[in-house]
Amino acid sequence: MSIQWFPGHMNSAKKQAEEQMEFIDLVVEVLDARLPEASCNPLVDRMRQFRQRPVLKVLNKIDLADPNATAAWKAYYDAKPGVTAYPMTTKKPLDVARLPALALSLAPHRGVPTKPLRIMIMGIPNVGKSTLMNALLKKRVAKVGDEPAVTKTQQKLYLDKHTVLVDTPGLMWPKIDMPSDGLMLAASHAIGTNALIEEEVAFFLGDVLLERYPQLLTARYGFKTEGLDGIGVVEQVAARRGFRVRGGEFDVEKAAHVLLHDYRSGAIGRISLETPESRAARLEAHRLEKEEKERIAAEKAAAKAEEAARGKRGT
Repeated sequence: MSIQWFPGHMNSAKKQAEEQMEFIDLVVEVLDARLPEASCNPLVDRMRQFRQRPVLKVLNKIDLADPNATAAWKAYYDAKPGVTAYPMTTKKPLDVARLPALALSLAPHRGVPTKPLRIMIMGIPNVGKSTLMNALLKKRVAKVGDEPAVTKTQQKLYLDKHTVLVDTPGLMWPKIDMPSDGLMLAASHAIGTNALIEEEVAFFLGDVLLERYPQLLTARYGFKTEGLDGIGVVEQVAARRGFRVRGGEFDVEKAAHVLLHDYRSGAIGRISLETPESRAARLEAHRLEKEEKERIAAEKAAAKAEEAARGKRGT
């Protein structure tokens, strides 16, 4: 299943961000700590690198993520030039309070009244960007909702006389290259529900949980995981919760909704859908798959050209 989602207002948001990037000193990119690279917008990296702006990658929602995976991601990002990672949760005021000083340390030439530090806060929908803005300013300045893409316009606000915040709408990119990224984003509620089939997303999530956290499935729902696949996980959730439709078959739709909700809320446990190692493996598998498809396409094109040439010779 390939999931794509790029609502019309995001094209305008992209143009505004590109224009504003010239006039800021630092990008704070809010990521979902459970899937940092899948929730990292390649457009943001291109924009900031073109203007040579450093980035503070906020690994948000660490209270929902596997702490070992989060530590691995922090080391991964900190090793990159111009990148600093900050694992945090907006639920802890102290985590939020530390962010401005950390941001200033990445642009020490700014941060005085005559030269305020100009920060652009960016991220995909539903990673907690608006919640972070509200927590930093200690008042409600950005709309917050459980649905993705609540914020649709850019706004500029003063944190203090030394710091300016530019809040941007949640921004996706036009084409999600790897299907697994789309499914991870959908599972984590970063994709509009009109662009996905919830049962397919739940089957994918079930497969990931079987591979990485089978013990958490057993602890939460009480079934053994041996011999199951993602579909079987959803069916077992239905069986344990008594979700059936008329005729006695499992209510897979309802069970899928429960599994996704339990993952998103942290009810299953602290879960990360990817690590630097699993990411590298997925990228390599995707590269090989693309090469194979290109090879097959080239062979078909060559065969078609040869058949056309034979036809011409025969006339």
